[in-house]
Amino acid sequence: MLNTRSNGILCHVSSLPSDYGIGDLGPQAYKFVDLLAAAGQKWWQVLPLNPTDNALGNSPYSSFSAFAFNSLFISPEQLVIDGFLDQDDIALYRIDHSDKTEYDLVYKTKSLLIDNAFAQFRSKGLLLQPFADFCRDQAGWLDDFALFVVIKKLFAGAIWVDWPIEFRDRSPAALEAVARNRSAELEKEKFAQFLFFHQWTRLKTHCSACGVGIIGDIPMYVNYDSADVWTHPEFFKLDEDKRQTFVAGVPPDYFSAEGQRWGNPVYDWDKMRSVDFSWWVARVRHNLTQFSAVRVDHFRAFAQCWEIPVQEKTAINGLWQDVPGREMFEVLHKTFSDLPIIAEDLGIITPDVDALKDHFKFPGMRVVMFAFHNDFLKSRDLPANYTTPAVVYTGTHDNNTVRGWFEEDMTIREKENYTKYFNVRPTVANIHWRMIRMAMGSVADVCIIPLQDILGLGSAARMNRPSVVKGNWSWRLAEGALVAQALARLKRLTLRYKR
Repeated sequence: MLNTRSNGILCHVSSLPSDYGIGDLGPQAYKFVDLLAAAGQKWWQVLPLNPTDNALGNSPYSSFSAFAFNSLFISPEQLVIDGFLDQDDIALYRIDHSDKTEYDLVYKTKSLLIDNAFAQFRSKGLLLQPFADFCRDQAGWLDDFALFVVIKKLFAGAIWVDWPIEFRDRSPAALEAVARNRSAELEKEKFAQFLFFHQWTRLKTHCSACGVGIIGDIPMYVNYDSADVWTHPEFFKLDEDKRQTFVAGVPPDYFSAEGQRWGNPVYDWDKMRSVDFSWWVARVRHNLTQFSAVRVDHFRAFAQCWEIPVQEKTAINGLWQDVPGREMFEVLHKTFSDLPIIAEDLGIITPDVDALKDHFKFPGMRVVMFAFHNDFLKSRDLPANYTTPAVVYTGTHDNNTVRGWFEEDMTIREKENYTKYFNVRPTVANIHWRMIRMAMGSVADVCIIPLQDILGLGSAARMNRPSVVKGNWSWRLAEGALVAQALARLKRLTLRYKR
């Protein structure tokens, strides 16, 4: 489908309206899909659906599991449909709608709802066979994920490397003792994952019936304090005590004199290669089961990655290390009949990254908001310079909205270049639709527009400000904001540009 001329909308699940403080997989998600279909849209792109953590700013790109699902997205209304709760139960947890996700409150209320649903599951025996099937089919990651969460609670949230050595090193006797003595807690963690999976599968079926494909997102790196690193320390560069020796990041550039030190563990690619990249094969298989296509974040790290010695406080003294990305993708191509991957190739991209992407015919990303810097006629983000395959966006989750860019960030040079290109000065009233038309009229096969740009919203609707710790990932759509006029205009453009 990525090679078919088509259009879609970027909107994370958390941004949908709901009565419970955060967007979820309930009625508003189905309504949103119906609206997409009615407007002729073929794609719904979301951010990673992995668990988030309040202590880590609720970033979907910073999770304690690369395989698990975010239980905050479990719909109370769907719990009623499946018989786990009734209307009176869920009415107690309603939260007055606001334009921001209230994470502090949502973590508490969703946890209580899951506890109540789990009690009914055990007493009534609801969906026992589907739950058993889920546990069997997902055992490759689910069992270790549940152990990780339960043991972490046992040691008051301590990072796994600081657990008693028998737990840190996964002594079979220690893990068997947890399985024996904490069986109900383990089952509840698996049950929460099942609830998400069950509801997501139902919603995905509805998307398919409406002709809407879902684009997921795979972060390149995983967190050090994660079930993934605890379960498979051999796949990461750690010392004999399983502590990090190197961390990931990017080198200094025009935007940052010190570069970016992300702190994620880096992969031991030699070990990955020795087992035919089995961990990545499992991860990609897992994602292709959930989505029609996936965007791979920080794709350039499959050609070379920036490794920073763990003792360094900045990214300045890192080194580029070669990565066997071509070998890995060859294995993936042999494993899967179709590999619908979008390569996130934004920023400073070297020829080896383009060669890797082009060899496998993965579409890269183009962002029209980036097209007006300096000598803009040569910009790779200007539609006249696109090569296919490509996926074009007006902006991404890390950028300001188009309107916010114009109001707060657009330089004098960018305004001059914009005026030359469109032969009209930018204004609040017209800039978002001009940029949308610019993207939709390009040769890129797929065009994805952030929902905020369709609605012409300002910077208050921005999803993420990189390097800002608090206040991100919280924008929510006001119920009824998808007005008929905006949808009708989007549909007209979709038809005009044969998408």
